[in-house]
Amino acid sequence: MLNFLRKLIKPKYEAMNIVEIKADNILANFSYLKNLKPEAEIIPVLKSNAYGHGLKEVCQILNRSQAKIIAVDSYPEAQIAYNYFKGKVLILGEMPLDVYSYCKLKRTEFVVYRQETLKELSHYGKKAKIHLFFNSGMNREGVDDLAEFIDNNFEDLNKVDLVGFCSHLASADELDSTLLKQQEDSFLKALELLKTKGFNPKYIHLGNSAGIFSLNNSVYTAFRSGLAFYGYNPFTEKKIPRLKPALEIKSTILKITNLEAGQSVSYNESYVATKKTKIALIPFGYFEGLDRRLSKQAYFEIINNEKKTFVKLAGNVCMNLSCLDLENNDVQVGASVKIISSNQNELNSLENISHLGGGIYETLIRIQANIRRKIL
Repeated sequence: MLNFLRKLIKPKYEAMNIVEIKADNILANFSYLKNLKPEAEIIPVLKSNAYGHGLKEVCQILNRSQAKIIAVDSYPEAQIAYNYFKGKVLILGEMPLDVYSYCKLKRTEFVVYRQETLKELSHYGKKAKIHLFFNSGMNREGVDDLAEFIDNNFEDLNKVDLVGFCSHLASADELDSTLLKQQEDSFLKALELLKTKGFNPKYIHLGNSAGIFSLNNSVYTAFRSGLAFYGYNPFTEKKIPRLKPALEIKSTILKITNLEAGQSVSYNESYVATKKTKIALIPFGYFEGLDRRLSKQAYFEIINNEKKTFVKLAGNVCMNLSCLDLENNDVQVGASVKIISSNQNELNSLENISHLGGGIYETLIRIQANIRRKIL
């Protein structure tokens, strides 16, 4: 009875850091990409905790879309996807052989490029649906010599259901890339070889986010979209104005300290006040995902109904804390601080922050998974 009462009167925990995900922006990005390639399947890539957005949350949002299949990296991610996404799950990474027996075969498809993995999956017969991965020139994963692989594994390839043929582009984000053309030529030749051997996969996918805008051959029946799906431009020299970033990060001011001229804050005296100023403390540091290279450079927004107030990081980013130079702005303990804005034009947009250190991919995936995610 006592434990029941404790649970009943237990106050609701209010997180001091929160990642907000704008569902409408996620859905708008998916629809935009789908309209660009209406005859192809758009496969959102949700690996690395959905690029930091939250795998569970993005799965739930996608249930409101036309997405039929999503891509994750491994079985631990697939377990979450099974629970929160109603469609199929493509596992991109090869895994220890005994792990395949844990997967839900009715809902799972597997990327394969090793003979050992193919042989393991052949034990499940046509229940095992595979996407054969060809090394088209990135020289990372993939089958190097497709003709030899087919000849050596023809029997096992016929035992499974070969539903996809894929590869990955190394430089699709670079305009006029010679390697892009070489990879596409290599991939299409390999596809013809595969067909001459009697295999006609449903999903033909070479393109990533940049590939959606760069590849125009109707032979491609699927595209794997990561960065663009979350609202970020995969190109550095080409504008894609219709993409809508979906992620915002907010923290809370814990304490305000008054500094006199000559006093320092945080480690190594890297910030010394040149005049009387106020320093705000927030519970967000490099453990939470704030790159230390942003120290003394990045600007965050104090959320206030009357006006936009941007303040600069003061001193070095710490493990779980960071300091902000409030100067003479009237700010109170408990005020909200927007660390990353979904507005691309703001000082604290992901694009602007990532230019200071880390890059967009790294900044996103470093956002700690244990920070509360909230779907807006």
